[in-house]
Amino acid sequence: MLTRQPLDVVIVGAGVVGAACAYYATRAGLRVAVIDRGPVAGGTTGAGEGNLLVSDKAPGPELELALISSALWQELADELPADIEFERKGGLVVAGGEESLATLSATAHGQGAAGVTAYPVTSHGLQDLEPHLAPGLAGGFHYPQDAQVQPAVAAAHLLRAARDAGARLYAGEEVTAVLTDPAGNVRGVRTGRRDLHAPAVVNAAGTWSGELAALAGVELPVMPRRGFVLVTEPLPRLIRHKVYAAEYVADVSNSSAALQTSPVVEGTPSGPVLIGASRERVGYDHSLSVPVISRLAAQAAALFPVLADVRLLRAYHGFRPYLPDHLPAIGPDPRAPGLFHACGHEGAGIGLAPATGKLIADTLRGEPPVLDLAPFRPDRFGRSREAA
Repeated sequence: MLTRQPLDVVIVGAGVVGAACAYYATRAGLRVAVIDRGPVAGGTTGAGEGNLLVSDKAPGPELELALISSALWQELADELPADIEFERKGGLVVAGGEESLATLSATAHGQGAAGVTAYPVTSHGLQDLEPHLAPGLAGGFHYPQDAQVQPAVAAAHLLRAARDAGARLYAGEEVTAVLTDPAGNVRGVRTGRRDLHAPAVVNAAGTWSGELAALAGVELPVMPRRGFVLVTEPLPRLIRHKVYAAEYVADVSNSSAALQTSPVVEGTPSGPVLIGASRERVGYDHSLSVPVISRLAAQAAALFPVLADVRLLRAYHGFRPYLPDHLPAIGPDPRAPGLFHACGHEGAGIGLAPATGKLIADTLRGEPPVLDLAPFRPDRFGRSREAA
């Protein structure tokens, strides 16, 4: 059994959230190791669209987190290589009818009071922003702060920067135990190849975060929520913004296990158009769902008729780490001293990663976080196994 030390923190998970934790922790001067059961960005991150959104979040703690991340992503875009494909393209949320538009307007008003920039767009104005949109929509709102990034590449570059600053990366090693001292404090992790000792362990294991928490003797009800993305053939830049129907916002906060779909359509710098979004709780079912793909394609074509005759090259899916109240778990776990959580972001993890990483790094350093972590407390769901 190999033992490497000294370390200040072991981060479990090499997706974009774990990578951001490593990036900001090394920048804070901490000695870091990152470990993942698979490759870098091999889970949810590698199956994401790269959404960096404020438009889909109601006023509250998640929106506050998103606004901090929005500013940090802009900084990262200046620091990381250009192939992360950061693009502040802006979002356009459209309403099909007057009732939907009224709900969207109320949401935008509340967001504006929280610091979000949102401009109302008339029915005719939609065509100026997106000439290929279907006619007859009631109107919408333009969100210039919404952006896009290539998530797997961004995660790789964040980890590369962390490694350049001294972090160690152990890919393809599954954590089999969380190490504790006689007092029950978390003191590292064990894999089939090594023990890694540190006074802090960060749980950034995505959909597997509940299993890692259980190894430390605490409950965290993270569940996988499957979503599909369709990829078209390369096209001229027909779609300028990230465009989605107003119903998408309700789907994001819906707790139903049943299938929900609402069209989210955007172009990419390389040409293909990405089409989402679906949500359903089916465990880790990897099977291809033709009904879901057909529904997404039909909804996208209804929103952009120009896509009706475009070829789909492929469809892929991922599993989003979902918590029952739709807020991530961020910060120390008082039930297992030394254990920190950075997980449960569902479909917003890519957008929320920088703020999460910065909050974790500040907390590890004993510095006051820039955001109140109380709404993200990991123990808000249950007790330790011993107490149970």
